[in-house]
Amino acid sequence: MKDFKSGDIRNIGFFSHAGAGKTTFSEALLFNAGVTTRRGRVEEGNTVSDWQPEEIRRGLSIDLSVLPFEWKGCKVNLIDTPGYMDFLGNVIGALRAVDSGVIFLCAVSGVEVGTEKAWDYLKRENLPVFFLVNRMDREGANFYGVLENIRKKFTPKATPVFLPNGKESAFRGLVDLLTMKALYFEGDGKTVREGEIPGELEDEARTWREELLENVAETDDELLNLYLDGQGIPPEKLREALKKATLERKIFPVLCGSGLENKGVTALADFLVEFAPSPLDRLPVRGKNPRTQEEEERPCREDAPFSAFVFKVLSDPYVGKIAFFRVYSGKLSADARLYNASRDVEEKVGQLLLIRGKAQEPLKEVKAGDIAAVAKVTEVFTGDTLSDREHPIVFPPLEYPEPNYMAAIRPVGKADEEKISQALSRMLEEDPTLRVQREPDTKEDIVYGFGDIHLDVLAEKMKRKFGVEVALSVPRVPYKETIKKTARAEGKYKRQSGGRGQYGHAWLELEPLPRGQGFEFVDKIVGGVIPKNYIPAVEKGVQEAMQEGVLAGYPVVDVRVTVYDGSYHPVDSSDMAFKIAGSMAFRKGAQEANPVLLEPIMSVEVTVPEENMGDVIGDLNARRGKILGMEPEDGYQKIKALVPLAELFRYSVDLRSITQGRGSFIMRFSHYEEVPPQIAEAIIEKARKEREAAS
Repeated sequence: MKDFKSGDIRNIGFFSHAGAGKTTFSEALLFNAGVTTRRGRVEEGNTVSDWQPEEIRRGLSIDLSVLPFEWKGCKVNLIDTPGYMDFLGNVIGALRAVDSGVIFLCAVSGVEVGTEKAWDYLKRENLPVFFLVNRMDREGANFYGVLENIRKKFTPKATPVFLPNGKESAFRGLVDLLTMKALYFEGDGKTVREGEIPGELEDEARTWREELLENVAETDDELLNLYLDGQGIPPEKLREALKKATLERKIFPVLCGSGLENKGVTALADFLVEFAPSPLDRLPVRGKNPRTQEEEERPCREDAPFSAFVFKVLSDPYVGKIAFFRVYSGKLSADARLYNASRDVEEKVGQLLLIRGKAQEPLKEVKAGDIAAVAKVTEVFTGDTLSDREHPIVFPPLEYPEPNYMAAIRPVGKADEEKISQALSRMLEEDPTLRVQREPDTKEDIVYGFGDIHLDVLAEKMKRKFGVEVALSVPRVPYKETIKKTARAEGKYKRQSGGRGQYGHAWLELEPLPRGQGFEFVDKIVGGVIPKNYIPAVEKGVQEAMQEGVLAGYPVVDVRVTVYDGSYHPVDSSDMAFKIAGSMAFRKGAQEANPVLLEPIMSVEVTVPEENMGDVIGDLNARRGKILGMEPEDGYQKIKALVPLAELFRYSVDLRSITQGRGSFIMRFSHYEEVPPQIAEAIIEKARKEREAAS
């Protein structure tokens, strides 16, 4: 691809709910631009953007894809993002690379939860937005119904710039409200024929053009005067003002088409090249100098110090790490040293690449405003800032929601056991929304993601990329045990089998402590009935017994143990004997002290639409939750509750189902609480059977 100036670059993201047709539309764009000779189809698994086996098998986008193409003298860096919310991390990364976004809506389904999420994220980043009502060829397509939906949900300034000419199987083309001409897409869709607006659409077109003129005029005093005086707005001034209003988020153009039929695709490309911002149209980006902690900015100029932001990393077992980055200022050559200002490390550029799907093309240089990738790097991670070493700057890192779907992950075979840590580490580099932690009580590795598909894809990629086969399962609950009353017990260990024997003897008192107090050991031995040097052995025996529990094999907590009496033998006593005596005494005492099972209770905040509140509260109650209160938040309701962890392992998936994907939640550990007796009985019985099966 030839060299482009910053002003001739368009960095555009495609966002939507899953299934709105972004990928199919992207295929049509690449075909029309001459990048491909045949349009791929998601159903056939041959699209440029969805090239990974996990994407082909499921028929959905999992990772973002950068799809550069040339259109009318401009380089368009199109980023096709996943619509499925499990892969939200790619959407968040893409937002830092683009200068505007196209939100796709299905002409039948209209606004869906993914549409709302896309709007919220683009709004948060203050990026210009274009709406594209896709699939106008589908049965039940309703452009005007979807438009009303957009205006009601998002903004009254969603303004059509094209109207559909026909719908469903009769969808023929578009009406351009800027030129007041009809556009027909003939043959394979590449050929566009301009004609007069059909008579039956003339009145409708005039009405919508009048609204377009009025909305644009309201953003510009000079045009407003011309409009109110009835003088008419010159075409070039209308286009200039529309672009300015779009960049300032005062108007949100609405287009339509069919990616599958390749109708309206070239119209979108033409419109974006003219009206979407170039990198020069955006304000300089701001960051901090890591050496002085002073805030600095970088303008989009080639002669400014180099700075770039890494918005995506892919892990490849053969070529290593591939990092995608957006250049904010300056330029980077293929033979340069790469300075990572976020980590204060430097390495040589392995390969500088233009990447389109899985295709790679070497680059000699990348300049301000453009997007590229670098391969064979080790010290570059998603969210890092690359910069000139002499003029370092660090841009704000990416912020992700907390993942709250969890599963225990374990290697299937012995060979997998040796490689699982490295494979997980590499996958976390590729997808930083994943989290892994060790649960010490259950001795399980727990992986957190945004949903079941998210973790299934993790397992599939680990096997394909690194040859590590893992099994995912519902995590074990880290129950604990405690006592509810005071008890005293004796532990005596005596062995004699020729020669020196073993003798240890201790009396213990066990008392319950307030919840969360842990363990306290008290020495009340007087008169040397147990020598001081053996007291630590008694305590060690107690602690070892506590780890094994007395009900279901879970650790005992919140107990004070006092050693107050005992005896010893001057020859046969030993640390080992007193450790065993302490352990015996604790087990006896705990069984007599009304032992109970404790379970972790989570503090949960669930944010849901008002209309779902009743169903969500009912579901939380069914999960043994205690509702603490509710409060409104940005048109939603936030429900605060305490819920046992055992009831929350699938909650993210279930909440998505109850709220059609509009609900979200966060959870934090709160405290341990006694398990209800009937539930505790089942847990204890299950543990007993597992012990018997293992013995």
